[in-house]
Amino acid sequence: MEYDITIGLEVHCELKSTSKVFSPSPNAYSEKPNTNISVIDLGFPGILPVVNKESIKKALTVATALNCETPEYMIFDRKNYYYPDLPKGYQITQMHYPVGTNGYLDIYVEDKVKRIYIHDTHLEEDTASLDHYDKYSLIDYNRCGVPLLETVTEPCMHSIDEALAFLESLKRLFLYTDVSDVKVELGQLRCDINVSLAPKGSNELGVKVEMKNIISYNVKMALESEIKRQIQELNNNRAIVKETRRYDEATMQTYRMRSKEEAIDYKYFIEPNIPPIKLTNELKKEVKESLPELAFSKITRYINEYGLSLVDAKTIAKDKDIANYYEKIVTSGKDPKMVSNWVTTRVLGRLSKDEITISEFNFTEDKMIELLDFIESGKISTKQAKDIFYKCIEENKTPKKVVKESGMEQITNEEEIRKIVLEVLEENSDVAKDYNPEKGRMLDFFIGQTMKKSRGKANPGVATKVLKEELLKYANR
Repeated sequence: MEYDITIGLEVHCELKSTSKVFSPSPNAYSEKPNTNISVIDLGFPGILPVVNKESIKKALTVATALNCETPEYMIFDRKNYYYPDLPKGYQITQMHYPVGTNGYLDIYVEDKVKRIYIHDTHLEEDTASLDHYDKYSLIDYNRCGVPLLETVTEPCMHSIDEALAFLESLKRLFLYTDVSDVKVELGQLRCDINVSLAPKGSNELGVKVEMKNIISYNVKMALESEIKRQIQELNNNRAIVKETRRYDEATMQTYRMRSKEEAIDYKYFIEPNIPPIKLTNELKKEVKESLPELAFSKITRYINEYGLSLVDAKTIAKDKDIANYYEKIVTSGKDPKMVSNWVTTRVLGRLSKDEITISEFNFTEDKMIELLDFIESGKISTKQAKDIFYKCIEENKTPKKVVKESGMEQITNEEEIRKIVLEVLEENSDVAKDYNPEKGRMLDFFIGQTMKKSRGKANPGVATKVLKEELLKYANR
């Protein structure tokens, strides 16, 4: 039997800031447990939270980038529940007046545009982290109180590819707007996944199953495992139970954590120690005007204005700094497709090999412009340009200096090449006398001899043109 898949994501992203969202403790990663903490993070009696303004602005930035409706006031709520990683016995979050609601994000799924609808995005504090052992668990409060932005989609994705494309696009949005470093290995991007299956063509959704705390790089495997499990259950006439599950990397399977037949009553109420924060029209305007061009817009523009393929456009726009590198070269007047070819092959290939970022790359935009100038003027061949590119990187030199030191500059002057051609014809007069324009191999022979005599400096196009002229003269003597 075939099934329709419905997926919704709740994406948690840790925001960048000097201090935590409600305390002065450093918002920084530390391998030493329980060092970036204060009495506020530990929930001591009598504590009073103070909101980090930078976190407010970053949350508003994301809400604006997601085309959300934003409220007049940001109001925080208490989400009451007990768990060892929550020392206060409640989490400060946003339930009733999130920073953004009813938004959307357009994404590319393969070669089609898909609009993903956003239910809300809200600012809250992260919990402590737990390390579980056979007979005990340890708590590290360093993460407790880190500003966390949770973005909740509508159940509007219907394939694993759509979910992955959305997650990648959202991650890119966080990086483009510079609200987070999104270091997945540090747990800065995590997901709760809701997935349900229903008979194909059904007007009703299936029973929703939630998977908690999935690291972003495990989303694909977790979805594959859970969808496969639900299909097997349904095909065996077993009902899907509304529950919360976890994903185990070792077995690549999902496992039941607890039932969700009854909704947990968190007894939300407005946080009494944080007054409403007015989001002025001036602040909203400032945030909107400061937004950079986002990846989706860049991809579309590269395709429509520069004629790039979708694959190349997505490759370049994937990294904001790569996109800036590319655009600086293009705006100097260089052919966008030629620049794209160099960036997506040579530049990205070298960055991957050296395991560095574009900001650490010594072959700057100006060097690339200089190299492409040499190619366009015909002073060097494309093959020579590749050699120069790598030599510039290895020796940290400019293309101009490498060309000069290596004597690579091509001879493009017709008369200079003609002198070389005439010498070649005299040295091979017997062959030249029998020249026949229909015998391509003869022309190839003389081109090879000309290139050899010029030590590879003769421009092949000019050499071919001159050879055709002089060979006809020579054969008709």
